[in-house]
Amino acid sequence: MRAGDLRSIFDRQAEGYDRRWARAAPVRAALDLVVGAAFSTLPDDARILAVGVGTGLEIAPLARAHPGWTFTAVDPSPRMIEACRRRAEEEGFAPRCTFHTGTLDTLAPGPRHHAATCFLVSQFITDREGRADFFRSIADRLQPGGRLASADLASDAGALRDMTRLWLIATEGPGVNEALVDRLHAVYTSEVAVWSPGLVADVIERGGFEPPMPVVQVALLHGWVTRTPAGERPA
Repeated sequence: MRAGDLRSIFDRQAEGYDRRWARAAPVRAALDLVVGAAFSTLPDDARILAVGVGTGLEIAPLARAHPGWTFTAVDPSPRMIEACRRRAEEEGFAPRCTFHTGTLDTLAPGPRHHAATCFLVSQFITDREGRADFFRSIADRLQPGGRLASADLASDAGALRDMTRLWLIATEGPGVNEALVDRLHAVYTSEVAVWSPGLVADVIERGGFEPPMPVVQVALLHGWVTRTPAGERPA
């Protein structure tokens, strides 16, 4: 999917995004739990990069738990960044945030981060090399041994339609009709790269990370944690 199309889609969704995904709050809680554990040994002054930050749901619990951490919030949608800024202001951690409207490649160079989050972002890159390059751009912003928590929709092809139905019921509620399942299944096989979990993990690894460890699955949503190799990285 083209970057301009994504910006337009998420600009339209920003206002009601959190309400729309309210039913999926337990999924978000599972991700927050795992990310908190994976990042728990980072230093007290850790720098966290949030790629495709949306409304800021993934950084808020980290900011609450770690008052010394700072955050670089990146999203191509101006309205999503505005929603993230409002959340940070309401919860009092905005002074610890840098907000960047744009894709990661437009972020100015700066000190490397200790960790990064990237939730439901890379699935919109349908080219395998392009998706590996995307993860490489995250790895390049991290310190040696820098951690990544990543989540995307994934499924083996043979189970995709049934998983799509299950995901819709979980996120939209009962009463999902087969026409909607058909439409979303078509999107997942053309406009969104819902690949097998193994293929997604392989692409993350080829992007400059150690083999990712699967840590969460709820229907279509899969989460991994990994890190960049230890040792010096080129500046």
